[in-house]
This record gives sequence, C-alpha cells and structure tokens, in this order.
Amino acid sequence: MIFKRRDKPPLIERLREIVYPRKGWWRGLDYLRKRLHRLPDSPHRIALGFSCGAAVSFTPFFGFHIVIAAAVAWLLRGNILAAAFGTIVGNPLTFPFIAAFALETGWRILGTSAGADGSDFSVGWLLDNIEHIFLPYLVGGILPGLFCGVVCYWFIGPIVAAYQGRRRRRLAARAEAWRAAAFEEQEAYRPDDGADDGEEGDDDRS
Repeated sequence: MIFKRRDKPPLIERLREIVYPRKGWWRGLDYLRKRLHRLPDSPHRIALGFSCGAAVSFTPFFGFHIVIAAAVAWLLRGNILAAAFGTIVGNPLTFPFIAAFALETGWRILGTSAGADGSDFSVGWLLDNIEHIFLPYLVGGILPGLFCGVVCYWFIGPIVAAYQGRRRRRLAARAEAWRAAAFEEQEAYRPDDGADDGEEGDDDRS
C-alpha cells in the first residue's frame, strides 16, 4: 500500500500509543470536539448518533462497537459518523471501570457469580464460562449504557446547536461585509452625474 509504514513500530510502542497517545488525550478530544461541531447535520441527529456510540461502548462486543453503533444510529436516524465518534467513550482508560461495573451489575441481576477460577484463562475458558462473563457483561451494561447515552445526548445537543448558531452568525456577518465592500467599490467607480450634466450644459451654451 502507498501510505503504509515500512517500519512497523514494536508491539510495546503500539500498546503505549493506544493507552496514552503520543500527542496526548486532550489533543485527541479537542480534535473530536471540532469534528463533531463541523458535521453537516442537525444537532439532534449528531447528539443522537454520538449517544448511540456511547451506549454501545458498554457492550462486550469488542471490535464491533463502531459497526453496531452505526447500525443503531441508522435505525434511529442519527448521524452515523457521530456514532463512530461516540464509541470513544469506551477506551483503554474507561474499559476497566466499564467492565467491572457491568459485570458486577450483571451478576447481581442474573444472580450468578464470577464462576471458575481465572488463573487458567484462555479462549476455551472464556467459552466454557460464557454464562459467567459474556451474559452478565451484556445484561449489566444495558442500564449504564443507556444512562450514558442519554447524558451524552442532552450534553452534546445544546453545545452543537450553540456552535452552529455562532457559525451561521459569523457567516452572515462575513457575507454582509462582503456585500458592503462590493457596494462601496461599485460606488467608487460610478461616474459623477452632476459633473456630466454641467459639461453638457456648457456645450449647449457654446
């Protein structure tokens, strides 16, 4: 591929970049904020799409969050790109807390426990104990995921609406300034009618 890196970074560096990006989390969040503001859609659809991504982040379908969030946003008529951005709620810093809370909540709702000892953890162990891990995570993540989605919707919607309102006013003011400048330039090049009339009168008297 043309844009593929020739020298693949070591695994440790790639893991470090996931946990703590080189440019910092705040810069990434600022970029995300600007991208959300500039999406060409209504505040309602943008906020709804982002809330879908945030809610899906509480499910145990790791690796498919963006796909599921996009599908849910499409069904609810939310912005699909905003839904992809919303999955950032689930990240290496928040997943440990999300998983712990979802599992504990799911175990209490289903009346189960952590199950077998995880010292021999493997894919087979996970499949054998799916009722102790996957189902509790799925059930326990529904309520906090919905709560997080609602909070994101009511938080992001007014922010996007305010930004779009300010942008419309700036564009309107800029367009008005351009029209005023064009009018002044047109007036500057318009011939003086009074001077022309005076010259014509002199010609008639002669």
